[in-house]
Amino acid sequence: MVRAYVALGANLGDAAAALRRAVETMGKLPKTQVLQSSSLYKTAPLDTDSGGELPAPGEDYFNAVVELDTGLTAPDLLTHLQKIEQQAGRERPYRNAPRTLDLDLLLYGSARIDSVRLILPHPRMWQRAFVLLPLAEIAPGLVSSLRLAAVEHQRIERLSEPFLR
Repeated sequence: MVRAYVALGANLGDAAAALRRAVETMGKLPKTQVLQSSSLYKTAPLDTDSGGELPAPGEDYFNAVVELDTGLTAPDLLTHLQKIEQQAGRERPYRNAPRTLDLDLLLYGSARIDSVRLILPHPRMWQRAFVLLPLAEIAPGLVSSLRLAAVEHQRIERLSEPFLR
C-alpha cells in the first residue's frame, strides 16, 4: 500500500456535495481506502497561468484534500480519478475553465514521476493555498511554515469540519 494525497475542487453546481460524493467514490476504488479528509474550504478562483497570483473570473471554489492508502499504481489511480471527474460531468472546454469536479493527484508516496500524463509531486501544489492549507491540516509534516507563508496572501476560508471523522 502507498500513501497518496488527492486535492478536490469544484465551483459549478452543488460543489460541496460533489466533493463529498467524490470522497465516497474514492473509498470504493479497488485496493484503496480513504484514511482522512480535510475540512471543506472556500477559495477565490486563481489564474494559474499567472502562478496563482492573480484572481480569475468565476464563482468561488470549494476545496479539500484527502489521504488515501492504495494498492493501485499512480497511473491507475489517476485513471480512476479522471473517471470520477467524468461521472461528475467534468468538461474541459478551455484551460482553467470552471468545473463540476477537479481531482488532482498531489503525492504518491515518495514517487517522482515526470511523464506526459502525470507529474508527481504535483508541479503547482506549492503555489496554492487551497492545496497547502487542507494538506497541512491532515498531514502537517508535509507542509513547512515557509510554504504556508508563501501563500498566505491568497484568500481562503475554512467552512466545515472534516468530511470523515
